[in-house]
Amino acid sequence: MIKFKLSIFALPFACIGAFLASGGFPQYTALLWIIVAMVGARTCAMGFNRIVDRRFDGENPRTSTRALPTGEVNLKEAWVMVILAAFIFFLACSRLNTLTLQLSPLALFSTLFYSYTKRFTSLCHLVLGVALAFSPLGGWVGISGSFTGYPWVLSLGVLFWVAGFDTIYGCLDADFDRDRGLYSLPARIGRKNAFRLASLFHVFAFFFFALTGYQAGLNIWYYVGLVLTAGALLYQHMLVRPGDLSRIHASFFSMNGFISVTLFAATWLSLMTLDG
Repeated sequence: MIKFKLSIFALPFACIGAFLASGGFPQYTALLWIIVAMVGARTCAMGFNRIVDRRFDGENPRTSTRALPTGEVNLKEAWVMVILAAFIFFLACSRLNTLTLQLSPLALFSTLFYSYTKRFTSLCHLVLGVALAFSPLGGWVGISGSFTGYPWVLSLGVLFWVAGFDTIYGCLDADFDRDRGLYSLPARIGRKNAFRLASLFHVFAFFFFALTGYQAGLNIWYYVGLVLTAGALLYQHMLVRPGDLSRIHASFFSMNGFISVTLFAATWLSLMTLDG
């Protein structure tokens, strides 16, 4: 029902937070629990999303072949998966430190709450951005056990990066959302204006990612990765147009995976060469 490989969107940012908190490679056990927590949280959130949206998914031609609408997975099985994933998430957080465990209900709630936002606000894409913005903060707190020194601009970068690509992806369902009374930016302002707003979100994301390098004192290697990220963001907007969404999956999955992994690799390389 859920592709685990898509955890790659948020997971590298959690690792960025962990590496920044450590000033290099974190302690292996802590890093492992952070990874387990991220996969558990995403599995729980995506499973919950499939459950609460199953009626709309069944009516939407794009999503009608998903596991719940087709009966390939039944509702009881889906709930078992969601509850088990939540348990794994909280267990992993408890193995890190007290502050991580204290923040875990808020972090998980934000991801679950997103599933309801299309029912009442067109700003649902920003809500998803807020949820994923917990990723680098969670990585940082998982290692350090405090907020002290955290580069908050990194979370702002993630927020606008996610809001931008989710706005573009929402263009696929703009007509369906409008017909069913669901909310999204493409459904409310049209695909063309939604693309323009997504471009603005990505400009903000690039700006905050650049500030992250400055605030964290990273070296040239981080900015090399940032240039590659800028190229990927630009290419993402070149791949699709409001009137041609045929290549949106390449834009959404390939480029976003590239961006998150590139920024993580650039951060790691920068931290490893700071003394040099």
